[in-house]
Amino acid sequence: MEVKEPTSDSRFLMLDKRNIAYKKNARLSLGTVMKHEANPLFEEDKLWEKRLDNLYGNIAYDYAESMYKCWYSPFIVAHATGELSLHERLEKTYEGHPEQEMGVCYATSPDGIVWNKPSLGLVEYEDNSANNILSRGIHGSGIFKDDLESNPKRLYKSISQGMNSSFSADGLNWSVPTSLSGVESAGDTHNNALWAPTLEKYVGFTRTWSKTNRQIVGPETKTNHAWEREIARIESPDFEDWSQAEVIIRCDSWEQQPYAMPVFFYGGIYIGLIAVHDQLSDRVWTELAVSEDTKQWERIEQGTPLIPCSEEPLDYDYGCVYACASPIFLNNEIRLYYGGSDWLHSGWRKGCLALATLRPDGFAGYAQERRNEPARMGTQSFFIKKGAIKISADVEKDGLVSARLLSPAGDLIKEAILDRSCVDADLFSSLPDNGDQYRIEFEFHAAKLYSFTIEQDQRKRKL
Repeated sequence: MEVKEPTSDSRFLMLDKRNIAYKKNARLSLGTVMKHEANPLFEEDKLWEKRLDNLYGNIAYDYAESMYKCWYSPFIVAHATGELSLHERLEKTYEGHPEQEMGVCYATSPDGIVWNKPSLGLVEYEDNSANNILSRGIHGSGIFKDDLESNPKRLYKSISQGMNSSFSADGLNWSVPTSLSGVESAGDTHNNALWAPTLEKYVGFTRTWSKTNRQIVGPETKTNHAWEREIARIESPDFEDWSQAEVIIRCDSWEQQPYAMPVFFYGGIYIGLIAVHDQLSDRVWTELAVSEDTKQWERIEQGTPLIPCSEEPLDYDYGCVYACASPIFLNNEIRLYYGGSDWLHSGWRKGCLALATLRPDGFAGYAQERRNEPARMGTQSFFIKKGAIKISADVEKDGLVSARLLSPAGDLIKEAILDRSCVDADLFSSLPDNGDQYRIEFEFHAAKLYSFTIEQDQRKRKL
């Protein structure tokens, strides 16, 4: 399958409320993921992969090499689960290894499905460097390629627990980690960072803790005191001098806590994949959140997983689902890679790399709230000089989407009807070349709208 290269098209996601002027009988709901039939893609199959744990995967596609690349973080010194049965896992309490140590490892794939763990000869493990280990003693590493970086030695960037940063020219040979100036944070999670194009600065996401006096249901009820996880944000103009950590997502309840949140920019908005740890079941799933500015976040259908856990004990992702950073966009699907575990977060578990897919632009879309009447929705006004408007939607067998293109005065310019599911299908073409404002009114039933796209990047939104 062809990986989708960035284009100059203007993409308007329906989950971005700035694009919506009004709605009636329409509600935003999560898209539907499909777990890949090849899962698990790779498991703990090397001597030094004692416990893939949360994986903390970072996935990228290298266009120059036509290669998928994965940086992931197993415990290379730990107690391994091995082939313990479910009964043995229930009977035997998991204990951390006294010398427990995490490392950063590297894998590649030509197709994103079949993965290779190359022998790199970079780091010794038990007096042997024939392994795919890049570094030792680094926890929760978030790695990304910075295509805007002018210094070739800093092309790849990483942040990790202890709030340290390191750099690499090739993603394999890394500088010695140095402390992030000005940052105080636990960071004991999957830290990650990106260049935020709307802010023109680097933004990182990490974890802090706070103490609560909540009335807690469960094992800590007697004390009514417990620590809660929080997602925090840091920023920097140069990846060296950073702001203090600012909490952006807190616990709404002690029972379900935000554990980590990889963030990426797509379709003009920041999208977060929140790992949520359920304190009572000791399981972890992934939910969806969006932000215009990386500070204020809206959680989409909070409490409902975007990527759920399996309901079959000891299935490869029964216990935990931790989204990798970041998705890979193909022409016909979005690939959401994740770290899966076959048992509970605090128990004996085996980990893996797994894959869930979404239809293009399918993170969330608008559907009818009440099925017995059509949904109506209008877009904000936008400018366009020339080009075509396309739409992405799911339409059921008896469903229909009608669209009306209106002038600033409300005059009808064009109208169209869609009766099939589509990805970037022509809605309006051969638009007048007058640089005017337009807006679209939709009416639909038995359908779900995800996005519309202006074929050429010659517009400016009026917000």
